[in-house]
Amino acid sequence: MVPSPAVIEAVQAQLGPLRDGPVPLDGGITNHNFRARFADHDVVLRIAGRQTDLLGIDRDAERLATAAASDLGIAPPVLLFLPEHGCLVTTFVPGTPIPDPQLREPPALEAVARALRAFHEHAPALPTTFDVPRIARGYLTLARDRGGAVPAAAWDAAQLAERIAAALTGPEHVPVPCHDDLLGANILCHEADIWIVDWEYAGMGDRYFDLGNLSINNGFVDADDERLLAAYWDEPCTERRFAALRLMRSMSDVREALWGVVQQTISDLDFDFAAYADRHLRRLRATVADPRFERWLLDAASP
Repeated sequence: MVPSPAVIEAVQAQLGPLRDGPVPLDGGITNHNFRARFADHDVVLRIAGRQTDLLGIDRDAERLATAAASDLGIAPPVLLFLPEHGCLVTTFVPGTPIPDPQLREPPALEAVARALRAFHEHAPALPTTFDVPRIARGYLTLARDRGGAVPAAAWDAAQLAERIAAALTGPEHVPVPCHDDLLGANILCHEADIWIVDWEYAGMGDRYFDLGNLSINNGFVDADDERLLAAYWDEPCTERRFAALRLMRSMSDVREALWGVVQQTISDLDFDFAAYADRHLRRLRATVADPRFERWLLDAASP
């Protein structure tokens, strides 16, 4: 796929003539991303995939979140938003994904923790919510109604999300602006700069989802989670906070698994979504089988 002539013309009208590209960028299994130069602007064109609104993606919220993160110095600036073309244009920033081992250690761990807390506490409210139990129900209903294959384990996962959400109450779980898709590929570094990109799932949600999502997507173990929480809160980790993060690792797998289930029925991308869903369902079953799981539910609900 390449950007349509209409997209190129719309960008040229505001940024100047196309000088180079567009060249496809690797990564991403929902959208199409391209690097290009318009006049003196080195940019990334982000073209939304087909029917991504069915995944709960709000493109205006993505734009607002990206702009807010840019204001905080943790995301590239937004140059254009062309909703009629499903296109977001941001400044291209140099950077490469932070390898898992490096992300789990200082100074990267502290930098990412500070960036997330800054966004959670200082970004403006977003016009959409990110509630995993609601998202799970919506994904499964959509997949079923479109004749997709919905494994029994997927319905069990949705019920588990309800149970976890019931344990996570109190001031620290009041909805805040969140990123909600902290894959390693979305956290870049260049020299001293940390960039968080791909804000399409951003919405008002539980900050612990971001922390748990970051943890499970990047191979964190218990000690890494304790360091992450200490860096995020700038004080020693507590049992309640540790339990909340560990439960949100499971919540992340619920979302990823059911996302894979629904993508099988709506996506036009060449990707094995069935295997993706199965991988996350299997990891979720292993987590629930951890003898500490029930204790985490109790600890997370404690005052």
